[in-house]
Amino acid sequence: MVPLFSLRAWLICLPATLLSFPIHANSFFSHVDSTPPNGVLPLHHQLLQLAPSASPDALRLAAQALSCRDPYAERLAVIDYSLPSTEPRLWVFDLAQHELMFRELVSHGQGSGDAKAETFSNIPNSHQSSIGLFKTMNSYYGRNGYSLRLEGLEANVNDNAFERAIVIHGADYVSEDFIDQTGRLGRSHGCPAVREAVTYPLIDSLKDDQYVFAYYPDQEWLATSQVINCPNAPSLAQRH
Repeated sequence: MVPLFSLRAWLICLPATLLSFPIHANSFFSHVDSTPPNGVLPLHHQLLQLAPSASPDALRLAAQALSCRDPYAERLAVIDYSLPSTEPRLWVFDLAQHELMFRELVSHGQGSGDAKAETFSNIPNSHQSSIGLFKTMNSYYGRNGYSLRLEGLEANVNDNAFERAIVIHGADYVSEDFIDQTGRLGRSHGCPAVREAVTYPLIDSLKDDQYVFAYYPDQEWLATSQVINCPNAPSLAQRH
């Protein structure tokens, strides 16, 4: 495996401007930044460079959660539900290769809000999205076509994800055309649905024991989450 924090990890990237696959790291990296700022974990610094349009808090907490759960993970998706559905708010990172693979639109659940998600749930049949850290499982073909099962890793926050059939799948209501017609994306029953055109490559990039982190500034979750408040998380500088 390529060392995670080699010199390439500190190359500064330019922001992605198109919703298309693939997004190649070479189009981002242009300068050398030898070290992250004081108080910023190396992985957080890497994510900030690759996804400058994401909330810094979303990326910081994603880095903390991953360091707690699996500091040697290879792929990570971050969903920033603090952004409206009309904006790209899903990023998929190849941590081993220091690349941003996708920057995409993603839906939220019908019960979570209209153009913006504001409420979240772990309860079956709530039709709300869930936040927190998930581990990806297997891909399969279901009623929504090619899909990716998710295992929620946070008790009472998202650990009913499998029971609720919260999966990543493609949907025709996730598109710029739908936004133009309605002022927002269509909404799911709680699943993070993506554009149909990227369903296969995006799912294939994340299936089988990778991670998804869904962020929203929910105060109770921020205060109590065991993965973002992990007291013994290893230093990300030691990743290799």
